[in-house]
Parts: sequence; C-alpha cells; structure tokens
Amino acid sequence: MAVDREQVLRSAAALLTRKSTATMDEVARAAGISRATLHRHFAGRDALVRALESLGIAECEAALAAARTDEGPAADAVRRLVREIEPSAGLLAFLYTENQLFEGEEQNEGWARIDAGLTELFRRGQESGEFRIDLTPAWLTEALYGLLASGAWAVAEGRVARNDFTHMIVELLLGGALRREEP
Repeated sequence: MAVDREQVLRSAAALLTRKSTATMDEVARAAGISRATLHRHFAGRDALVRALESLGIAECEAALAAARTDEGPAADAVRRLVREIEPSAGLLAFLYTENQLFEGEEQNEGWARIDAGLTELFRRGQESGEFRIDLTPAWLTEALYGLLASGAWAVAEGRVARNDFTHMIVELLLGGALRREEP
C-alpha cells in the first residue's frame, strides 16, 4: 500500500499543532501508519520538521499569491492575506516555536522570500499613508507572525471562535498599525 506523503505531513501537522512534544510513535498513529513506515519517509523528528517547514513555506507563498498583496489598499491586502493563511495557521504556530528553523540555507531562503513579501506589503502601506511610519515594516511582519501563531493556539484551545480568527488578528494588527490623523 502506497503512503500518501502529503497526508502523513498533514496528519503530523494537525497533531503537532495540538501537541508539539508528540513522539514519532504518536505521529505515526495519527497518520494511520506504522512507525517503521514513518521512518522510511522521515528519518527522524528533524527530517519531519524540515518537511513540515517546507510545507509551511509553500502554504505561506501560496497565501501571499492568492491574497494579491500588491493590489489595492494595503489594509485590504492584509485582510486578504490573513484570510488566505488561516487554514495553515496551526502549522505556522507549531513552526514558529521550532528553533531548528534558523538553520539551513534552503529553509531560510523560503522564509526570507516570505518575509520580503510581507515587509514590502507593510512598506507599501506606510508609503501610501495607511500605516504608521514609526513601526518598521520588519516589526510589523514579526507582529503578524506572532498574532497568527497566537490566534491559532487560541482557536485550538477553544478560547477564540474559528470564525473570529481573521477579524481579531486583522483588527488588532491594523488598529495598532493604522496611521492616526494629527489633531
């Protein structure tokens, strides 16, 4: 029986989002395969996390493209982006906590591309007068990552309704990022 690698990754992501300390045995059970089969696809936890990171990068890049972040007002683009990335937020929350992500050129290049796209979106919002200029685009990018991770954890724990995810993140981020008119 052929194992669907994507399905295994999605099962692992779902489990690790809820329980980041899950063992490889638990990951295999969640995916409905044996530990030996899991190890044939991923030599260990590091290899699994690397594969999950690649999946996360691909999903973030797809969300950036689907959100058309270079079109229309920057605030609207942020709203579209959060809505597009919401299905992957749990995976991103898990990846956000993994310190292995800071090693290895290939993975860093993927995150660097995503960071550049987000930074450009916030810079565009500043240049158009929508966003405050006293907060750097890099800081707004980091704040968005943090809010996405926090939102995913809050939804997973039942503290926030899934339907409120996008609204709560966007309103908190933009409420602090929108430029105020001088009195």
